[in-house]
Amino acid sequence: MQVTETLSQGLKREFKVVLPATELEQRLYSELDNIKDRVRINGFRPGKVPVAHLRKVYGRSVMSDVLQNAVNEANRKIVEDNGLKLAHEPQIQFPEDKDTIEQAMDAKGDLAFTVALEVLPEFELADLSDVSVTKPVVEVSDAEINESLERMAKQNRSFEKKDGAAADGDRVVVDFVGRIDGAEFEGGNGQDIRVELGSNTFIPGFEEQLIGLKAGDTKLVKVKFPENYLAAHLAGKEAEFDVSVKEVEAPGELKIDDEMAKGFGMETLDKLKDAIRDAIKRDFDTQSRRKVKKELLDALDAKYSFELPPTLVEQEFAAVWSQVEADMKSNGRTFADEDTTEEQAKAEYRKIAERRVRLGLVLAQIGEKSDIKISDDEVTQALIERVRQYPGQERQVWEFYQKNPQALAEIRAPLFEEKVVDQILSQVKVTEENVSKEALFSDDDAEGTDSEPKGKGGQTASKGE
Repeated sequence: MQVTETLSQGLKREFKVVLPATELEQRLYSELDNIKDRVRINGFRPGKVPVAHLRKVYGRSVMSDVLQNAVNEANRKIVEDNGLKLAHEPQIQFPEDKDTIEQAMDAKGDLAFTVALEVLPEFELADLSDVSVTKPVVEVSDAEINESLERMAKQNRSFEKKDGAAADGDRVVVDFVGRIDGAEFEGGNGQDIRVELGSNTFIPGFEEQLIGLKAGDTKLVKVKFPENYLAAHLAGKEAEFDVSVKEVEAPGELKIDDEMAKGFGMETLDKLKDAIRDAIKRDFDTQSRRKVKKELLDALDAKYSFELPPTLVEQEFAAVWSQVEADMKSNGRTFADEDTTEEQAKAEYRKIAERRVRLGLVLAQIGEKSDIKISDDEVTQALIERVRQYPGQERQVWEFYQKNPQALAEIRAPLFEEKVVDQILSQVKVTEENVSKEALFSDDDAEGTDSEPKGKGGQTASKGE
């Protein structure tokens, strides 16, 4: 096997591999000799089939295996001899001339093919001694806990039938038929629907128009669907509903006590409060971590500038753009609605793809230098948590991940990334700052899509940022 480098340009490499006919012949006969004891051919005793006869019967199929093994061997040789770290799988290009291929399949002619590679960029890890991030901290207040208790109590309180007109806070049982431009529309009809007045769970304006109605009353309710309504064909449309009130129900007494706590599986109200406090704190800590990580990734992104593997960027951009198009379609939006054009949007999302690939490569190298490992037990625990998200399908989901290494890698990747982030945070200055709940959960323009780093080979380095 002769291997010659034919291109070294940026992160792109190409190699020409030549397999002489004599070598193909040797490889073929070696493989045929290996299988002669395993094949059964009428007229021959096991292990006594002449290799020449085996070649007539199995030559083509065995030569296919020979060529595949040779390609794999060439790839390994190229990587090992040149000390390369690949950005993605090598691309193999065989001759287009069919006669050349036929000659090689018969081991009567040389076979030359091209191996095209993209390698990972080499870069020095930056000094992080000047990096500082702010960790927002919010204490869980008694008011926050009491608000949650009241909400839980309202959601689980009973309603009793009452005479007279419906008031704010009451619940009415209604039938309705909806129309747009005089025609009924899909999803616009309902029977025995319970509507809690003041809950704001229906179209804006719907609940308010039911206040004052009694059992047996009917009313024409006129509303307008919100502009951002999930069903795009209804968004912004004016609609009319013929509503018939069947019952009016008044809410029972709101009780927040030990009995209520038992309904939620807690022995006492104090234990329920402790559970609520812990749950709220977890939410606050998760959001705080997200903010810190976002700021840290911004700082890392500002410190690195190096050539990116084009194929990784294209793969990442394709994934990002596909999601953008799907979101816009589901929301019935256009680029004009976003005050931009498709070309401008693509340019912006390409920058996002580049950022994600760059950060993924940086985090991967930091993790490698720090010898960060993810144990099989950690992957298993994370997989169990993922499986629990699909009640009733646990076995199917578990088997899917066990049989798909690519899918399992998507479980491992965020675990690795979080450990790397922890490693980096231990090297930079982290300052805690007490903030309000509103500030903690305030929107961040770059948070979400463009702060998801992507690792080598387009693997997601995180699904959480």
